[in-house]
Order: sequence, then C-alpha cells, then structure tokens
Amino acid sequence: VQLQASGGGLVQAGGSLRLTCTAPGSIFRIDEMSWYRQAPGKQRELVAGITRGGNTNYADSVKGRFTISRDNNKNTALLQMASLRPEDTAVYYCYVKSYDFGVRQFWGRGTLVTVSS
Repeated sequence: VQLQASGGGLVQAGGSLRLTCTAPGSIFRIDEMSWYRQAPGKQRELVAGITRGGNTNYADSVKGRFTISRDNNKNTALLQMASLRPEDTAVYYCYVKSYDFGVRQFWGRGTLVTVSS
C-alpha cells in the first residue's frame, strides 16, 4: 500500500508550494493525516496534522504560514505552504493512521522541497 505524495519543488524564499497526499481506497477509517519533514542531518519532525474531524496541529515554526486541510471523501490531505524560508528545505513525508484493521500506519516516499534564499 503506497501513499501518493506530490507537489515538492524549488521555490524562492517568500514563495508558496502546495503538497498533496492521497491514500488509496484500500485504506479505510483514516483518522490522522499528517506531514512530516526531514532536513539533512536532522531528525524527522511533525509539520502539521489533521484528524478526520478536522482538528489540526502545527509545528511552532510553521504556524501562520502553513495550512493543512483534507478531503475525507477522496482520502486526500493538502499542505499549503506560504512565506517559505530556506530553513523549510527538507524532504516532506506524508503519514496516515487508520483504524480499519486494527491500527495501521503508512508513510509516503517523500517529496523534496527546496527553498532558495
């Protein structure tokens, strides 16, 4: 089972990007959909998450700049990133937690976001 993540790329500081994560229809009862990121030499960190009910949480470093949303009917989560900074440069990973067959967790392959100064 593979999550499909897309939308990364190269952008100048101050610019915007939108990341999309889509979970296949074989995953049911998705609760959490989140984006994590990992910069070179650093640990993977949570960027933003959203529950099925729409509750969101953000890393302090992205509050006010990033917005996460989801479409439950399409098993899709979007991460709208604005006012990007060079320190946002990282590989971004989509994460999904479901409760269909017990608790299952899935990761996407990652999409690279590079912000130039």
